[in-house]
Amino acid sequence: MSSVHPRRSSPPPPMDKPANEKLKGDKGDDTVPSDLDIPDNYVQHTLKTQKALPPFRWSNWYNEINWLSFTILTVTPIAGLIGAYYTRLRWETFLFSIFYYYVTGLGITAGYHRLWAHRSYNASKPLQYFLALAGAGAVEGSIKWWSRGHRAHHRYTDTDLDPYNAHKGLLWSHIGWMMIKPRRRPGVADVSDLSKNSVIRWQHRNYLTLILLMGFIVPSVIPWLLWNDARGGFVYAGVLRLCFVHHSTFCVNSLAHWLGDTPFDDKHTPRDHLVTALVTIGEGYHNFHHQFPMDYRNAIKWYQYDPTKWFIWAMEKLGLASHLKVFPDNEVRKGQLTMQLKKLRETQEHLVWPSDSNDLPIVSWETFQEQAQKRPLILIAGFIHDASNFIEEHPGGPHLLIKMIGKDATTAFFGGVYDHSNAAHNLLAMKRVGVLDGGHPHGLEDKAIPPSQRLKIARYNELSSPYGSSTAYSDGESMAY
Repeated sequence: MSSVHPRRSSPPPPMDKPANEKLKGDKGDDTVPSDLDIPDNYVQHTLKTQKALPPFRWSNWYNEINWLSFTILTVTPIAGLIGAYYTRLRWETFLFSIFYYYVTGLGITAGYHRLWAHRSYNASKPLQYFLALAGAGAVEGSIKWWSRGHRAHHRYTDTDLDPYNAHKGLLWSHIGWMMIKPRRRPGVADVSDLSKNSVIRWQHRNYLTLILLMGFIVPSVIPWLLWNDARGGFVYAGVLRLCFVHHSTFCVNSLAHWLGDTPFDDKHTPRDHLVTALVTIGEGYHNFHHQFPMDYRNAIKWYQYDPTKWFIWAMEKLGLASHLKVFPDNEVRKGQLTMQLKKLRETQEHLVWPSDSNDLPIVSWETFQEQAQKRPLILIAGFIHDASNFIEEHPGGPHLLIKMIGKDATTAFFGGVYDHSNAAHNLLAMKRVGVLDGGHPHGLEDKAIPPSQRLKIARYNELSSPYGSSTAYSDGESMAY
């Protein structure tokens, strides 16, 4: 999701005579949308005109490292492991550490992410202060900075303007983008709405104090006061808990774009997977989230693991949250259906289908009779079929086909002798070699179209023109073999 420390937001590229120049004035007004004057071709314009840093070079590694993030992300786990080696883990501290992991994790998932970055629900002032404090305990930057980066991620997903572009690799999107100086600034993303929020402004002003308080002092003081284990609280509920929260959150940037399937859309990398949900406090249904980011849910099925959703729902029941946004179910199901049809289309493309009636030769009754003397041709529903390789395989015996050579077997095939299965209809269509002149119009559509093709998925261009081409020709001796 986001890094562990704030960096300056990237200004939009300079424009001629910006319309908001008077609004911002000389001092600048962060309540005015930062993307107010970006051009329509902003992404292409920025990638073309904004010079990126050269690729990372080991020969210059010292200058390539983002030392603040590097220090936090390396010293914290090392200190935690050393502290754990010399500090006994009491069961009370163990349970409290898990509890505090969820508290600070929800500060990110329910607060930073779903409340402020995506505005998926409204929260009362008490709940906002709680989430702002809890989020500070995760030590991932202030609400304003974190949301700015995350909104850029959603707007420019999988592009070079995405601060944690998944196409650069799993390790890069998980932690590399924080350890190494970014190659270019993230794309512009507006956070003017957050600048108007008094809770967010308060947290931003006091952020360094709050991360010390919520990240280390509170998890040390509570175990000290309740069961006299300040050292254990600091090591396990403070330092090691922080490591777990960090990498839990980072998995939303990495694992959620790598592991799982795409039940709603496969245009971009976000994916859904239970494992990712388990390690991210419910943020693992990421394909859904990127399609419907304003929805307060990540998991839409009752049995899917999404404690963040349950927390927000519970807050609404307690009167602390309201206006929970849910994307229309009809549109969600359209997305699911689109992907299901796409998968079916891929399967369909690998199957062999009968020739289109427009591509078959039109044959007179006389020619049909003449050629039936040379090979076993049978007329069914206006189509001429070659039964050469099926007579001996016919389940009813070869005699039933032999006696129909050169004849119209429509009545017999459609229940007169036997009401054939869908499989038989599909197989029969594969044996079409011609259309009887004047015979096909007399066949009903349900007889002319085999069952497998009645639900065949058509592309848009196939729907826009009746047939791609027609190679049919009139009576002749060269009936398709």
